[in-house]
Amino acid sequence: MDQPLRELLGDIDIYLLDQLLRGRIAPGATVLDAGCGHGRNLVYLLRAGHNVLATDERPEAIAVVRQLASTLAPHLPAVNFRCEPVEAMSFPDACADVAISSAVLHFARDEPHFRAMLEGTWRTARPGGVFFCRLASSIGIEDRVRRIEGRRHHLPDGSERFLVDEAMLLSLTAEMRGTLADPLKTTVVQGQRSMTTWVVRRA
Repeated sequence: MDQPLRELLGDIDIYLLDQLLRGRIAPGATVLDAGCGHGRNLVYLLRAGHNVLATDERPEAIAVVRQLASTLAPHLPAVNFRCEPVEAMSFPDACADVAISSAVLHFARDEPHFRAMLEGTWRTARPGGVFFCRLASSIGIEDRVRRIEGRRHHLPDGSERFLVDEAMLLSLTAEMRGTLADPLKTTVVQGQRSMTTWVVRRA
């Protein structure tokens, strides 16, 4: 890969990059990454001058993100990067123009935990703002997954995930009184796993 481009973008999710290219993340927007990991989706956002907020429940992940921010956006306070679970974030309601949940919700233990994580992230999106979510689903691999309990399944790739489907995502969108900013988009990786992009605009 071209190194300058890699340095600019980091390892950003290609579907989040698509949202940037289409202007869904306006210059200077406040962006919250709920379950940020080591900041793979934050490199460009920090470089571009966004007001970045982030949480992860792992102290080592937040330490990495704080170091990244101190290099790329030293004006941002350390308090923007918090070690806490997404279902119990201390950021206020409606604080973000864009709330990101990238490869997080499928780690839910069960449906109550899934809903707690979802609500914990959704509440931070301001009216008119966008909730961007990438999560594992059963779409396209329904006959290849094996149920453990509830919505937790064994996947052909050997992992265990909480899986949603199209009906559940559409029902949740209506329940949240949001509107789909894009149709649901699903990538099936050679029958091994399925990842769905769910982008909702808050009313």
